[in-house]
Amino acid sequence: MKKIDLSKYFKKKKKGLKSFFSGKKSEGFNTFEVVLIIFISVLFGVIVGCIISATKVGVVGSEISTELQEVITTYDNIINEYYDKVSEKDLMNAAISGMVSILDDPYSTYMDSNSTYNFNQSVDGEYVGIGITITWMDGICTITEVNKKGPAYEKGLKVGDIIKAVNNNDVTNSTLDDISNLLAGAEGSEVVITVERNGEEKDFKVKRTVIELESVTGNVIKEDGKNIGYIYIETFAANTYEQFSKQLKKLEKKNIDSLIIDVRGNSGGRLNQVNSILDEFLDKKIEIYRIETKGEVEKIYTKNKTKRNYPVVVLVNDGSASASEILATAFKDKYKNATIVGTTTYGKSSIQKAIELSSGSSLKYTTQKWLTSKGVDLQGNGLKPDVEIEQSADFYDNPIDENDMQLKKAIEVIKEK
Repeated sequence: MKKIDLSKYFKKKKKGLKSFFSGKKSEGFNTFEVVLIIFISVLFGVIVGCIISATKVGVVGSEISTELQEVITTYDNIINEYYDKVSEKDLMNAAISGMVSILDDPYSTYMDSNSTYNFNQSVDGEYVGIGITITWMDGICTITEVNKKGPAYEKGLKVGDIIKAVNNNDVTNSTLDDISNLLAGAEGSEVVITVERNGEEKDFKVKRTVIELESVTGNVIKEDGKNIGYIYIETFAANTYEQFSKQLKKLEKKNIDSLIIDVRGNSGGRLNQVNSILDEFLDKKIEIYRIETKGEVEKIYTKNKTKRNYPVVVLVNDGSASASEILATAFKDKYKNATIVGTTTYGKSSIQKAIELSSGSSLKYTTQKWLTSKGVDLQGNGLKPDVEIEQSADFYDNPIDENDMQLKKAIEVIKEK
């Protein structure tokens, strides 16, 4: 059974970028684009991890080195003279991937247009779509999730509905990608979805809108007279701080006296979101981490006067990486009433930058690394928690709070403060 979250296909494209699901065939790469791609790889060489930015690259120019000319000649000869047909797109994908692999850096990668699309969605925190998740099995496409904040929910689509047609196109024998392409479209456009429900077919006309991805959730845990706030951060997307701030204010209105921030399994994201979150807890001009660029070190400080004093526990595990580790180390080093609970973090101190190419693909490469406010490099080592506790086997079989030994330990630590 295949499963796909349509949010991977319906994100709003920005800055004039070509949509992967535009329905247009690739035109291939011309000589200028070949020069451009190789130029970028050679120019930047070794590069990054948790600061993410996107840049649209233009034509480099006509002046090229002998080495680049050899690559262009090889490319042209294969395309024009090889005895069999060769996909220009596949050839360039292989060439770029090969150049990036020589860097011997697991965080420097070449992403095709599909991977780029999904990556952009995850860091932007929003997409254009109707707000459903579908699965495909044995030729049947079924809705498995409906986002309650999306237009599909408002129009009445439900989990379990079987999609029979999209815009009067029968999808009974279509692939999951084909159906996704039919459902995709520009913001404000409409799509008619025919579903089968309880043996009857129904049509739903749904307008595609911008849907915000939820990366922050929270609630209040009441234990022995304590009002413990709990906030889980799934990733650091462009809108994570905004969601965190709203959630924190909501919890504080409920008179919480302490807080658990859970970044287990959070592999990182946009570093500026971490800065803004730390601004909520630390006074102005507190050093929170350092950035090293080609041997030059810059110290990063908080900017706001906002300050909190109640106990904070940061929950981490071996899936907490990059920006999550920055958050945890800043609390450990700078927040007087903080405790780190869980298992040793992943250990990723490199920072990446993403450059999008005209084809819709992109290069993500390491440009800097970050250090703790004490100058410690966690690469390959990670952060060891103040209170170390492994997760229970029961939790992996049945992931509920009652089986979450790490969360229980965090609550125990809070209650002792």
